Amino acid sequence: MSTILIRNARVVNEGKTVETDVFIKDGLIHTIGNQLNLIADQVIDGSGKYLLPGMIDDQVHFREPGLTHKGEIATESRAAVAGGITTFMEMPNTKPQSLTQELLEEKYQRAAQVSPANYSFFMGASNDNIEEVLKTDPKRVCGIKVFMGSSTGNMLVDDEAVLDNIFRNAPMLVATHCEDEATVRANLAEYKEKYGDDIPIKYHPVIRSAEACYKSSSRAIRLAEKHDTRLHILHISTGIETELFRNDIPLEQKRITAEACVHHLWFTDEDYEEKQTFIKWNPAVKSREDREKIRQAVLDDRIDILATDHAPHTLEEKQQPYTKAPSGGPLVQHWLPAMLEMVKDGVFTLEKIVEKAAHAPAICFQLENRGFIREGYFADLVLVEMNDPWMVSKDNILYKCGWSPFEGKTFNSKIHTTFVNGQIAYQNGQVNDSVRGERVTFNR
Repeated sequence: MSTILIRNARVVNEGKTVETDVFIKDGLIHTIGNQLNLIADQVIDGSGKYLLPGMIDDQVHFREPGLTHKGEIATESRAAVAGGITTFMEMPNTKPQSLTQELLEEKYQRAAQVSPANYSFFMGASNDNIEEVLKTDPKRVCGIKVFMGSSTGNMLVDDEAVLDNIFRNAPMLVATHCEDEATVRANLAEYKEKYGDDIPIKYHPVIRSAEACYKSSSRAIRLAEKHDTRLHILHISTGIETELFRNDIPLEQKRITAEACVHHLWFTDEDYEEKQTFIKWNPAVKSREDREKIRQAVLDDRIDILATDHAPHTLEEKQQPYTKAPSGGPLVQHWLPAMLEMVKDGVFTLEKIVEKAAHAPAICFQLENRGFIREGYFADLVLVEMNDPWMVSKDNILYKCGWSPFEGKTFNSKIHTTFVNGQIAYQNGQVNDSVRGERVTFNR
């Protein structure tokens, strides 16, 4: 494995930005220091650029197996490294769903063959697979995913006794999608009666309402508090939910944590008129007030992690009438540029983005030796140029689905180089298809 010396980069790490050199050897960060006098196989001039820990995305849907017309582990992980994401955690609602240890292991084997990024896969919970769930190895699997809101097929867990059993016995972190199904169904029935299948998209956040989100999230928290479960609530989309979380104790001590996704930090319900179903997500993008409260909760540490919920669908699927158009969109390639745009606009600092998208996922999931720029840690890094404008267009999108909700947007910041375990996985617009990521492990 070649050695790499990154010179004079502005290293953003653990709340500070310091200009220094970083020497990479044997896939690890070997030495950090000024004007290092070390011989390297490759020297990269980081002058004027920012060196960040690689982003750790704790929520993606890469669609393999069974939904590969939308995306594949190979295509979407290539887009991820192009977007500065060095580790992803993928969800179980594929076809077949990851509801047995054997099906889960098949995903790991596939990623080992094709993924340039590091990877982990969630074990899925259903109403009838608790025995399989309890076999999950906490040291080798990121978590258990529970859909407490509608999902594909058998993955809605709505049986109170089953939920209680999962929360009581889970050997590891439980991640939840929280939307109250009964509330959503009642709202949908009301609007279908008025409009049929062609419900105006502006009603999406009314159907998948703040009430539905809050009811489900607060239920999950009650269960977690009852059983002292390590709970992580995904994609917070409402201001009222942010009031459920604490910021008065260190992250390492929290038993209940929360995540926000880029689309809930960027878009509002004012964007539905232009973007239509291309910004249809579950939970829904809601009001400007909700967005501002979520941003504030990131700033004051009630929300712990930033992620994507990358969930591609084809253009044809998204262009269907409301009730048939699936929720979700592709985001991994453009997540970091969008967050850096918010830095430029003064919403967040660069140090806060690094904290929430690299340090915090590593702490929350207890990743071994990742998420920080420290000597002895894996050299998962991303070098960014903060002033190099470019526009998102069809010809530079790497998602298999071929579109992005950010098409036509000019971002001011660009990913220059992404390093995965000390290898250059992406540089100057090109993915290195010879690089393979690793299965990440956990200190549990």
